Amino acid sequence: MLLKSTLMKWLGLVVAVFLLIGFMCASVIYGYTDTSWQMAIDSFTHYNGSNEHIIIQTVRIPRAFIAAAVGASLAIAGVLMQTLTKNPLASPGIFGINAGAGLAVVTAMTLFSVHNMQGFNALAFLGATVAAISVYVIGSIGREGLTPIKLTLAGAAISAMFSSFTQALLVLDEALLDQVLFWLAGSVSGRKLETLVSVLPYMGIGWFGALLISGKMNVLAMGEDVAKGLGLNTGLVKISIGVLVVLLAGASVAVAGPIGFVGMVVPHITRSITGIDHRWVIPYAGVIGAILLLAADIAARYILMPSEIPVGVMTAIIGTPFFIYIARRGFNAR
Repeated sequence: MLLKSTLMKWLGLVVAVFLLIGFMCASVIYGYTDTSWQMAIDSFTHYNGSNEHIIIQTVRIPRAFIAAAVGASLAIAGVLMQTLTKNPLASPGIFGINAGAGLAVVTAMTLFSVHNMQGFNALAFLGATVAAISVYVIGSIGREGLTPIKLTLAGAAISAMFSSFTQALLVLDEALLDQVLFWLAGSVSGRKLETLVSVLPYMGIGWFGALLISGKMNVLAMGEDVAKGLGLNTGLVKISIGVLVVLLAGASVAVAGPIGFVGMVVPHITRSITGIDHRWVIPYAGVIGAILLLAADIAARYILMPSEIPVGVMTAIIGTPFFIYIARRGFNAR
C-alpha cells in the first residue's frame, strides 16, 4: 500500500483529480487537427466559427467527458465485481456483461432498426442483466457452488457465445457492418454530448450507490460467514452490487460500446495505492479509470495518424499482459 495515512490518501485523491483535469484538457487539445491551448480558450471567450473552434466544442469536449465518465464507470464496476466474486480477474468485459449489452444493442440495430439512445440504453441494460444472471447461474452449478474459477470460465463461455451471436447478426445487415464493428471495438469518437447526458443519471446512481455501500463491502470482503455474524444482510448487499454493476456497465456500453480490461486493471492499481478499504478504493478507482481511458484515447489518435484506432483496442493492448500476470499469479497461489 503506497498511501498509509488518511491525510496522504486525501492528498493523493486531490492530486489524482487535478491529473484527471489535466488529461481532459489534453484530450481537448491534442489530435489530428492542430489546435492549441489558446484556441481552446478562445473557442469559449472569442468563438469565431472556425474549423478548429467547431472541432473543439462539438467533437473533442464531448469526447473528453465521455471517456472520463465511461472509464470511471467501468473501473468502479470492476471493483464491485471483484469484491462480489472474490475473483481478481472479474470485470464487465471478462464476465460477458459487455458482450451481453453489445449483443442487445446490435440486435436492436440490425433486426429492429433502432437508432436512438433511449432504445440503446434500455436494451444495453437488458443485455447486461441477462449476461450477469447467466454467468452467476452457470457459475453456481455443481457441488462446490459458486467459485472464482467457475465464474471466470462461465464468463468466458457467455462472452464467446454472445460475441458469436453478434457476429452472426452482422452478416444479416452488411450496410451497418462498418459502423457496428467500430462501435463493437469500443470507441468514444464521434459521440455527442447528448449521448452522455442520456446515460449520466444511471452512471450517477452507480457511482453514488457504490460509495454508499462501500462500508458494507468491507464487511462482505471478510467472508460470508463473518459478514453474517456481524449482522450484515449479505443477500441484499449482493443484489445491490449486481444492480449497480448492470447500471454502470450497461450505460457504458450504450454510449461507447464494449470497452474491455479497464474494469480488471484499475482495481488492482488502486488497491496497491490505497489498500483494501473500499471507502477509498471506489473513489480512487473512478478517478484512475477515467485517467486511463483518456490516456488510451489520446494515444489511439496518434498510432495510425491520420486514421485512429478504437480506444477499446488500446485498452486491450494495455490490459492483456496485465490479465496474463494476474491469472498466473492467481493460479500459482493455489
